[in-house]
Amino acid sequence: MLAKGWQLTADLEDGAASRDFAALLPLELTLRDYHGTEKVADLPVRLSTEGAPDGTDPAIGDIAYYAPWGNIAIYYRDFGYSSGLVRLGRIEGGVSGLAGKDPVVVRIETIVTEAD
Repeated sequence: MLAKGWQLTADLEDGAASRDFAALLPLELTLRDYHGTEKVADLPVRLSTEGAPDGTDPAIGDIAYYAPWGNIAIYYRDFGYSSGLVRLGRIEGGVSGLAGKDPVVVRIETIVTEAD
C-alpha cells in the first residue's frame, strides 16, 4: 500500500494521446490491479490515437493508454507487446509501491518546470 502523500513524477511523450491526456488533468482516478502487472483506470473520455503506432511493448514505469478499452495503465512489472497500446510517458523512479491487489486512489496533475 502506498503511503499517503507519496508522489511520482512522469514525463509525457509528444503525441496526440499524451496531449489529450494532459488536457484532462488534474484527474482523480482509482487504479485497480490487472493481472499482477499493471494498475488500470477508466478515463472519462477516449484519447486520440492519431499518429500512434499499432501497439507497443511497455516497460516497467511506462504509462500507457489501451485504446480498445479506453483506459490508462501504469506498468509495475514487465509486459510484452500489445496491439492497441499507446505509450503516453514514463514515470521517473521506482513504481514498486504500485504492486499488489489493493486499489490505489491517485491524483494526477500537471507540474510546470523551468524546462517547460
